[in-house]
Amino acid sequence: MNGDHTPNPISDDPKTPLLPVNNPIQRSPSSHSFTTSLLTPNNFYILLGPLSCTLICVLVKLDAPVTSVYMLAILAWMFSWWFTEAVPMPVTSMAPLFLFPLFGIASADSVARSFMDDVIALVLGSFILALAVEHYNIHRRLALNITMLFCGDPLNPPLLLLGICATTAFVSMWMHNVAAAVIMMPVATGILHRLPMGPTQSDVAGKFSKAVVLGVIYSAAIGGMSTLTGTGVNLILVGMWKSYFPEANPISFNTWFFFGFPLALVIFFALWAILCLLYCSKGSGQVLSAYLDKAHLKSELEMLGPMAFAEKMVLAVFGTLIVLWMTRSITDDIPGWGALFNGLAGDGTVSVMMATLLFIIPNKKQRGEKLMDWNKCKKLPWNIVLLLGAGFAIADGVKSSGLAEVLSKALDFLEEVPYLAIAPLVCLISATITEFTSNNSTTTLVVPLLIQIAKTMRVHPLLLMIPGAIGAQFSFLLPTGTPSNIVGFTTGHIEIKDMIKIGVPLKIVGIAALSLLMPTLGAYVFGTDGEV
Repeated sequence: MNGDHTPNPISDDPKTPLLPVNNPIQRSPSSHSFTTSLLTPNNFYILLGPLSCTLICVLVKLDAPVTSVYMLAILAWMFSWWFTEAVPMPVTSMAPLFLFPLFGIASADSVARSFMDDVIALVLGSFILALAVEHYNIHRRLALNITMLFCGDPLNPPLLLLGICATTAFVSMWMHNVAAAVIMMPVATGILHRLPMGPTQSDVAGKFSKAVVLGVIYSAAIGGMSTLTGTGVNLILVGMWKSYFPEANPISFNTWFFFGFPLALVIFFALWAILCLLYCSKGSGQVLSAYLDKAHLKSELEMLGPMAFAEKMVLAVFGTLIVLWMTRSITDDIPGWGALFNGLAGDGTVSVMMATLLFIIPNKKQRGEKLMDWNKCKKLPWNIVLLLGAGFAIADGVKSSGLAEVLSKALDFLEEVPYLAIAPLVCLISATITEFTSNNSTTTLVVPLLIQIAKTMRVHPLLLMIPGAIGAQFSFLLPTGTPSNIVGFTTGHIEIKDMIKIGVPLKIVGIAALSLLMPTLGAYVFGTDGEV
């Protein structure tokens, strides 16, 4: 033993006390430092939620049930915390579980049911499948194969850019767009690492690097628009439609796809054209061909080896799931396999069923080991699940509290406004708000309001709900607009001015395409010509 009598704070001896016994009493921090620790911006933002709630409850008087005032106060509390991120977003998302019962908006059981329905089941099942794809490196194999296909010989930079962007958009169709960006960015930067960096980097190489990174982050967002599982925004919209209009036909996976895919295709090719116009000069192929060739991509693909049994089975399960999603409900004349179960089975039903198979089918790597185990599912995005639940709970609360009627009366002046004037405005407002807060939060805030505006204007609610929700996905200008943008920004290849240069025209194209397609293709797909 040494002569030092100071007890070791960390000891393996179970008898060692957790707190020091003989240490001299330490001085407590001064009252000044204690006050300073309290007076922080974050603590102010935390107080802002309950303070705004209290002020609304005390000062606001509505010609409606008192629960409508309470619901407005709860919305102020939650959105102030969401916008400022005073507490983690998933924690704020759980607030309806205690605020709604305490304020008399809804019972604890009814609120809890909002956090687990068919849409949530769809999310959980699809995310488990996405984790399996990521675990077995199927996404990387797919990316390398498609990039090789588009590389060209000799190198054609616009064609290679199209291949990288198309792959990202395709991956984003079947998993969350943030996950798609995280998965595809290393593939893209792996290609760019063959280009010279630093002072020796040519202007052509620098511009092409910017085009690739911008293409990946924006393609991830665009691909996510085309399917229900691509982004939480689409799922929030579908859940709110189901909550507000339970007797109406639900928006199924294939219904959304028939509208979302053509829209995404228009915006995608606009993105590619803008990137080629601004970043791929005419002679760039000759300069870049010295660093990029098919041989490099082929060697990387060979390093992955042949497809194993586990990869083939995951692909088979994923492919079967997509077919089941697309064929559950086809047309009125061809009802799809869902009719066999009297319409009781939903998209979430098959999503969870196919995900369950991953825990049953062996991977043939080790005896008794399955394609997936629960340890691999620890990366499930519970934050998105909770945010979806909060959105559905808020939709129910706005309706049951009487706040929906108050909003409807307040918006009577919009009754005479033509649809073609308000649809682009709705999309623009959503697209602006989403630059400063999350896409999901923007949708949760805007969609209930748009439902009341649609009722006031006497138009089909989806004619405004869909532009508002998809507009919330046009976060193209700032790195903080969405985590996908941050993924690209941290590579060091792009700056904010690059995002603005591409984002502004892309946002204009998106708003124009959505405003034109919604009353035309949307009317056919969603049946917005009829009544709800």
